[in-house]
Amino acid sequence: MGTMIDDVEKRAIGKIMRRLIPFLILCYFVAYLDRVNVGFAKLHMNESLGLSEAAYGLGAGLFFIGYFFFEVPSNILLERFGARRWIARIMISWGIVSAAFAFIPSMSAASGLSSEWIFYFLRLLLGACEAGFFPGIIFYLTLWFPAVYRARVISLFMLAIPISSIVGSPISGLLLNLSGLSLQGWQWLFICEALPSILVGFAVLIFLPDFPRQAHWLQPDEINWVQSTLELERKRTVDHEHISVLQALTDPRILACAVVYFCLNAASYGVAFFLPTIIKAFGVTDTQTGLIAALPFVFGAIGMVLLGRHSDHTGERKMHVAGALILAAVGIGLAGLVSSPVLIVGLLCLAQIGVSAVPPMFWPMPAGMLTGASAAAGIAAINSLGNLSGFAGPFAMGYLKDLTGGFTAGLLLLALMGLIGALVAIRLRIDPLLERSAREPVMAH
Repeated sequence: MGTMIDDVEKRAIGKIMRRLIPFLILCYFVAYLDRVNVGFAKLHMNESLGLSEAAYGLGAGLFFIGYFFFEVPSNILLERFGARRWIARIMISWGIVSAAFAFIPSMSAASGLSSEWIFYFLRLLLGACEAGFFPGIIFYLTLWFPAVYRARVISLFMLAIPISSIVGSPISGLLLNLSGLSLQGWQWLFICEALPSILVGFAVLIFLPDFPRQAHWLQPDEINWVQSTLELERKRTVDHEHISVLQALTDPRILACAVVYFCLNAASYGVAFFLPTIIKAFGVTDTQTGLIAALPFVFGAIGMVLLGRHSDHTGERKMHVAGALILAAVGIGLAGLVSSPVLIVGLLCLAQIGVSAVPPMFWPMPAGMLTGASAAAGIAAINSLGNLSGFAGPFAMGYLKDLTGGFTAGLLLLALMGLIGALVAIRLRIDPLLERSAREPVMAH
């Protein structure tokens, strides 16, 4: 009996992995591209629109304010409309908003509002449109994968972040050289990188089934295994404590996790939105900037896989997370103190190993503190609070750049955030039994 179940399990999980994961990576890839391409557009957009560094930093960060306020409502609507339809809606709407950035000058002329205010409004709107996408995908994966597979599936899915920067940075650098139809390169960059989101959004409607029972590519015994295993898990989690998102927001364990995630995002986005500007200052072309900006993310992808694998192998999370954050802090801090372009890029590569490695090792940690439905509420709370630093990091970088004329003060502040995150991570109290049970398989009979 056991070997039959093993055989069905292998076949079912293999098919689901091959069918869903590459496509979901593609979805996250185009999402992330639209989120950070403003860093490349900035190389010419700031001058064209008359934006200061602080105004750009504020606008870049406003995305996360829109994201914060609409994250929970978006997740509620996702459950009502079904993951497939809601994920498609998210992708199509943010693609349209992302393309609208190309027309800021015309919108400004038509409305009488300054380009700066239209930039702020569109960044806020982009965040509102994309809200719920990441938790939506995580929720979608829970409809297909039993708990024992989720950590490795999420880390595979999250490889889309460094991949989008590795592939997207050189493409963004090249697109800045386009011109035509009285549009500049930065405007073409927004249009060309928004189109894939809209097209993939429509593909979601055709390609992603809502539930295993709708997957014509699964055999009846495979569908039965997936559904009965997930049902068993659901029954097991219903017996545990249940807390709401509001209760989660006052739980000291959740707040401590949120601080760690906040510090990570401040460092991550603070650097990401200004990376092309830091590199362009070396005196290189737009195309070269794109190629050099991809380098840290190549190292990030390798670090993500190797450190994530080591953390899975040892079953230890918090010291791995703390170590990765210290690595990020050292790289970012020293990059602010040296002047050699080669050294700066090398240190930012080191920093990115730490930054990229944290999320797949961090997200299983709440499961080591909470159980069942309360873990879902906790994860939503951590994600919402942690993403607010996507506003704080870029705004602080832009403000300090205007104030001091350089990036040193901003990079040292971001390094300090990484160190604070590491110290809080070390202090987290995790129940080893719960952490282990989050990784133990549930057998369906």
